[in-house]
Amino acid sequence: MHVGCQLQHWKRVKSGAFILGLLTPELSIHITIHGFLLWTSVGFLMPLGVVIIRMTEGVKSIRMVKVLFYTHVTVQILALLLATVAAVLSLINFENSFNNTHQKIGLVLYGLIWIQPLIAFVRPRRGIRFRSLWYLMHWLLGTGVCVMGIANIFIGLHTFHERTSISVSLWAALFTAEVSFMAFLYLLQHRWQYMMRQGVTQDEQIAPTSHASPTSNQKEMLVMP
Repeated sequence: MHVGCQLQHWKRVKSGAFILGLLTPELSIHITIHGFLLWTSVGFLMPLGVVIIRMTEGVKSIRMVKVLFYTHVTVQILALLLATVAAVLSLINFENSFNNTHQKIGLVLYGLIWIQPLIAFVRPRRGIRFRSLWYLMHWLLGTGVCVMGIANIFIGLHTFHERTSISVSLWAALFTAEVSFMAFLYLLQHRWQYMMRQGVTQDEQIAPTSHASPTSNQKEMLVMP
């Protein structure tokens, strides 16, 4: 009990110093690690995972579809682990009173991040009645986590600047550039096949081929049960 009280007192002292703008070297390290882990996980790896899985739509090789699918899974697991480490370190190093927007969104985000893989593991096979509902939930939750995570990183940078008066313009600009690039890739994927067809005549598009490529549904059934 005594040790627990000391730990709470230590966290309050550090949090109080942060609120007053007194950024100690130790607290600065904790904040830097916290920001780096969440930037890497929800700010980069999770959006990257979304971009990677969307790449399977235009791929004809079953082998490449498998590579992209398992790369997507690996990237998302790594993002989950980094976000979990960030959550644990936050509980240890910060006073979590949840009295500001950044902390409140972060708490919800940590919960959603863990719900998403649970939904992925209970994916019904194609042809089962609830497959469409599962896909909608998986897509909405994944997209929502990415959007919420990116927004909370910006909020965190703003909160840090408000409490310490330290400029975060460079970090905000770098993060904006990265998010913009990811958004560009996401939108480009949506129109890529259409763009490629612009240089092909209508006769060439409908001409039969001797080796029919598998459809998206066939590829999914072969790769993603």
